[in-house]
Amino acid sequence: MERSLELAVVIPTFNERGNVAALVERLDAALAGRCWEVVFVDDDSADGTADAARALARQDRRVRVIQRIGRRGLSSACIEGMCATAAPLVAVMDGDLQHDEALLPRMADRLAADADLDLVVGSRFVPGGGTGDWDRDRVAKSAFATRLSRAVLRVDLRDPMSGFFMIRTDVARALAPRLRAIGFKILLDILTAAPAPLRFAELPYVFRLRTEGESKLDHVVAMEFLIALYDRRFGRVVPVRFAMFAAIGAIGVVLHMGVLILLHLGLGTGFLAAQIVATVAAMTGNFFLNNALTYRDRRLRGARALFGGWVSFCLVCGIGAFANVGVAAFLHDARTDTWAVSALAGVLVGAVWNYALSRRFVWGRY
Repeated sequence: MERSLELAVVIPTFNERGNVAALVERLDAALAGRCWEVVFVDDDSADGTADAARALARQDRRVRVIQRIGRRGLSSACIEGMCATAAPLVAVMDGDLQHDEALLPRMADRLAADADLDLVVGSRFVPGGGTGDWDRDRVAKSAFATRLSRAVLRVDLRDPMSGFFMIRTDVARALAPRLRAIGFKILLDILTAAPAPLRFAELPYVFRLRTEGESKLDHVVAMEFLIALYDRRFGRVVPVRFAMFAAIGAIGVVLHMGVLILLHLGLGTGFLAAQIVATVAAMTGNFFLNNALTYRDRRLRGARALFGGWVSFCLVCGIGAFANVGVAAFLHDARTDTWAVSALAGVLVGAVWNYALSRRFVWGRY
């Protein structure tokens, strides 16, 4: 009689082909004697990560693959993987071999021994844990992010930035509809989404250096972390995408005025010509910033998609400009003493219009 599935390990991947076989080998050694499966959730990696995992799956039934087309993001990949397994326990770990798979049995044993626990976190910041050979700059950034997370989200966890943990699958599935899936720290999302505080334990491990592939830690990922914090505190009042879209719009106004002043006052270009160039420059800057930040998970790639997206964005914003002027003019004609209110109302209508239509017709069509 076949043994019941005990636990699953979800590994979100993007361009990690060189690590797939090594990960399965290490899991096989660490989880010897247990009934387990590994679920690779791949965001359509260009290096063939999903194909490498499928090749292993043909030989090993414990290996499963979810290849996501048109969807990106570590947090959302983890959510899909956690909801795709029938195992009562599910662990999340990175695909870069930096998490210590030897900790997985201890995590499972801790959850089995204490029915009151909801999850166990692999921690670098409890006695016995460590960050390995990190340089001083990365240690300082991680410490700052940890302090910020604990202060803003009021999570009493020594390593809230950990991406290595094990949770009861029924708890994860119950929380899935409440998760935001923003950024790259799914643990923060889980802890702050729970209507009642989750009960957790922390076990130490030492973070290892990457040996294959390239690190995904960049300035945009750091931005995503701040965005996730904002979303948890204020996202229900002002949606995070709209807040980012509006902030980038403000940057566009500054860019517009800078180009206009340079051309009209600095170079003596006629006002109309300078205004047209400044408008196109601002819309172009806004398009690329929104593509890189606001819609990073739906980012347009390739010359054809970028050009088509830029044209669509300019058309949407052009119509939005007419809506802005029309609303402002209507309100001003109704009450001539409210020019400031009229102008702000026009700006708000234009911003909402641009956001709604660009979301649908620019980043929703490719």
